Amino acid sequence: MSILSFPDRGSWGKAAWRGNCSGYVYLDLFQRLRPKAFVDPMSGSGTSIEVAREMGIEAYGLDLHSGFNAVRHSILQAVGKPADLVLSHPPYGSMIVYSGNVWGDAPHPDDLSRCSSDDEFHEKMQLVLLNQRDATAPGGYYGTIIGDWRRRGMYTSYQAEMIARMPRDELAAVLIKQQHNCQSDAKAYGRMALPFILHEYILLWQKKASSILVLLSNLAHQQYARLSGTWKNVVKAVLMQLGGQAPLSRLYEAVAQAAPDKLSKNPHWQAKVRQTLNQNRELFTQIAVGEWAIA
Repeated sequence: MSILSFPDRGSWGKAAWRGNCSGYVYLDLFQRLRPKAFVDPMSGSGTSIEVAREMGIEAYGLDLHSGFNAVRHSILQAVGKPADLVLSHPPYGSMIVYSGNVWGDAPHPDDLSRCSSDDEFHEKMQLVLLNQRDATAPGGYYGTIIGDWRRRGMYTSYQAEMIARMPRDELAAVLIKQQHNCQSDAKAYGRMALPFILHEYILLWQKKASSILVLLSNLAHQQYARLSGTWKNVVKAVLMQLGGQAPLSRLYEAVAQAAPDKLSKNPHWQAKVRQTLNQNRELFTQIAVGEWAIA
């Protein structure tokens, strides 16, 4: 089953630790993947580690509150050898703020629940996942348990961003985990057109035997392909709005109106529009000097 639902969290870990994941989720994953060695770099109250050790799995629990920083410290060096499964369950958004609240007396600068923006979280979580990958044996699995978040009318899909930032040829599975017994269940909200978010995702990648340099090169090509594809769609969508054809001056004007903030950071965006037109002649046709149409 790709959908997991366990209302009972079990006796593992500490029930009072906010944001706990049911131990039965880890039990299910361990039964599926059968790791000999497991690492949780954000072990919280230790639920995952207790389940693993009960099953006879060699398990290592690391966490920011006990001195390990997955944004700055090597998981592989901390453990001493690669593992078959390296799985994290990070804090995200500010629904539950950990340092200086759940643990410790002061905020920690690398506490993921205290990121100043979603962009900061995305960047730090990509680094954490690359750290996890480095600590995974070739053929083993690394991944994370993550939800999405809606606040003040804005929906943030953390899982979609993580998938986009990691190697697409290593993505092995996306499981859905239903959430139970959330504190928000007891709150009264005004009328909402869309349903509450009552699930998290379990994202799993399977590590291939490639060096970090090869990985980074592949990621760079992957991101460039995404960016190029986005530019093609933007230019084509704008031409569609302009009736299927337009002079470059009108095309520039329409593109600038569509994304003024992003384009203000790129002084060469007009050259990018011309490059997109010239390099995709299967999509665009030059019908006159300085005038283009959809092919």
